[in-house]
Amino acid sequence: MNPLTKLISYLSLLLGTTITISSNHWMMAWTGLEINTLAIIPLISKSHHPRAIEATIKYFLVQATASTLMLFSSTTNAWSTGQWDITQLTHPTSCLLLTTAIAMKLGLVPFHFWFPEVLQGSPMTTALLLATMMKFPPITILFMTSHTLNPSLLTSMAIASAALGGWMGLNQTQIRKILAFSSISHLGWMTIIIIYNPKLTLLTFYLYSLMTVTTFLTLNTTKTLKLSTMMTSWTKTPMLNATLMLTLLSLAGLPPLTGFLPKWLIIQELTKQEMTATATIIAMLSLLGLFFYLRLAYHSTITLPPNPTNHMKQWLVHKPTSLQIAILTSLSILLLPLSPMILATT
Repeated sequence: MNPLTKLISYLSLLLGTTITISSNHWMMAWTGLEINTLAIIPLISKSHHPRAIEATIKYFLVQATASTLMLFSSTTNAWSTGQWDITQLTHPTSCLLLTTAIAMKLGLVPFHFWFPEVLQGSPMTTALLLATMMKFPPITILFMTSHTLNPSLLTSMAIASAALGGWMGLNQTQIRKILAFSSISHLGWMTIIIIYNPKLTLLTFYLYSLMTVTTFLTLNTTKTLKLSTMMTSWTKTPMLNATLMLTLLSLAGLPPLTGFLPKWLIIQELTKQEMTATATIIAMLSLLGLFFYLRLAYHSTITLPPNPTNHMKQWLVHKPTSLQIAILTSLSILLLPLSPMILATT
């Protein structure tokens, strides 16, 4: 891909995200989302592989439909209330349409079908952007309109996302698909708490993004795309694989790692809101996710492939691991003791 084209795409992504997260007017938020969609399309399709082209078309169609629904929702609301302010979404039909549009943008159940396929067809760095940065603008809109949305609908979608993200990830062998279902499951945790404590949703998103970026960069360094190649990648970078195991367990939400913090706080907040049954259900559903994270951790570090393996052992790489992966891994693993300070800043 031409470096200039790549630079323009990345700058457009930054511009679109900045416009959406800083706007109060529906038209500006919609414009930012459209810029984002158009900027990511060349990055998904840059390999010109049939799977990449298919992923691009799926992504474009879903995002265009979601943007249309969002525009229709805001126009209907402006028609009935005379307000174009994002925080003044009060019309019931508009609230329902917006929830649908944002669920499509994020990949929440039941609008999740496109997300694993698009991630599987994208290069590793583009998949990283799709799983983290591209979710920030829709979550910001959800954050700004959370006080007017239907709690029962959001809770149902959140529990369904946590359940389906866990179930569907169990039998996957492609790592990008596993991380896509992991993302759907985490979105369920974010959505369930957004009405009761929106700041906690943002904190969960930041920590999820941190751990996901670390995982993707590590996998990109070791050139790992499937579970079978993950079994032999330990010979290439043993130390990096060991830290990858800890990052995956952090994504699963095991104490005393960073990923335990948002789950702990969400369950605590749900219990305060007298939603003990909901908290119990979503905590039990996270065990499904724990299973496939343990499977990934087991394949990356704990198990050795059998001797008559079809994959050749890879040469040990002596180049030092990049500083950014080292810093991100440390943050992905060690932030739990700093939770009082993190809570004070949010």
